[in-house]
Amino acid sequence: MTNTWGNWAGSQLCRPAVIARPRTTDELRRVLADASSADHRVRAVGAGHSFTGAALTDGVMVSLERMNRVLEVDRSRGLVRVEAGISLNELSEAMHGHGLAFPNMGDINVQSLGGATATGTHGTGATLMNLSAAMHSIELMLADGSTIEVSAESEPDIWRAARVSIGTLGIVTAITLQAVPSFVLEAVDRPYQIDAVLADLDSYVDGNDHFEFYAFPHSPLALTKCNNRTDRPEKPAPAALEWVNSILLQNYTFEVLCRIGQARPSLIPSINRFAARVGGYNNAVDRSYRVFSTPRHVRMNEMEYAIPREDAAEAVARVKEVAERDDFAVPFPMEVRWVAPDDAFLSPATGRETCYIAVHMYAGMPWEGYFHAVEEVLEGYDGRPHWGKLHFQTADTLRWRYPEWDRFAEMRKQLDPGGLFSNAYTDRVLGPVG
Repeated sequence: MTNTWGNWAGSQLCRPAVIARPRTTDELRRVLADASSADHRVRAVGAGHSFTGAALTDGVMVSLERMNRVLEVDRSRGLVRVEAGISLNELSEAMHGHGLAFPNMGDINVQSLGGATATGTHGTGATLMNLSAAMHSIELMLADGSTIEVSAESEPDIWRAARVSIGTLGIVTAITLQAVPSFVLEAVDRPYQIDAVLADLDSYVDGNDHFEFYAFPHSPLALTKCNNRTDRPEKPAPAALEWVNSILLQNYTFEVLCRIGQARPSLIPSINRFAARVGGYNNAVDRSYRVFSTPRHVRMNEMEYAIPREDAAEAVARVKEVAERDDFAVPFPMEVRWVAPDDAFLSPATGRETCYIAVHMYAGMPWEGYFHAVEEVLEGYDGRPHWGKLHFQTADTLRWRYPEWDRFAEMRKQLDPGGLFSNAYTDRVLGPVG
């Protein structure tokens, strides 16, 4: 029987020789030994929410979906040790039972912890770093089947390389997280004139714990999302109201609008103005992880770039101009978020306060020309692509954007000298091992 694997967007497909789903590290060790004997390369896969070819292989694909247990919780220190295949939603629910939470999250919670951290997944908050910064230590299985535990204290260089590695150093089998006490967020979503938001951007970004906005092409509105900690008790919206807002409007209705735009591109400007007017109102007071996450059922392709925070307003305006060009029919909004700097070698936010700008295209509609044009704009701001989202960069064009690029390359050569954990995507964006 032929194994076929595809990502969530349906844009990346491969036929691995073997799809392995180990339950233990001993089983995983045997998988790696068999792969080496058969001269197969190995790629670990999470929930398939990367838009790139990061997981693709014709060799051995390793899914850690069965290695998804919570191993240990130290509530007093806020440390939670888990297997890397656990989903962000499963882990959030489990941590809440112990009075703990992620300090920040993105808006997708079905990703695996291992996959989300390896690609630099992030939320928004000017004082908060990306998801991988919450890791306290990492257990890594190397090509020879041995395991090492790395942290900032024990192996600082490997630690800074392993936090965002696109799976090229080994297979992350377990992670110890530094959690925070559970907290409640008050969410206020409102549409405002985008020109007014951009003119006063710092007050929005610094005046909220978590701020982001969406901007539709051809609409003068920005759909702002302000999430702030509160001492108020959680008060989830009634299930029916939540379904109407999150499923009916943001998914089913939006899907219909996208299909209309796909069939009649000339209607997209009017559709976008309508969507921006009706889609921007919401109030909620709930557990942090429930506020952070949003169901996403409308298939799309996505590109996201990290640029210096100080360039955000100008870059957003220029990207919006691109999205409104007559030769592009764009039914999706751009998404704009902020994160604090960190020190992982390949983190797109390494060493600088960062604004992330993401653009999207409805699945089945041509995206290459639009993404190329947006990428050209963001390259002018020293942009760094999100490792799990589409881009056209290569190792030669990326090397100069990362101050510690060569140190990552040395760690990769040290830990995986034979390139067992590489594929065509990693060869393109990182270069071959050595």
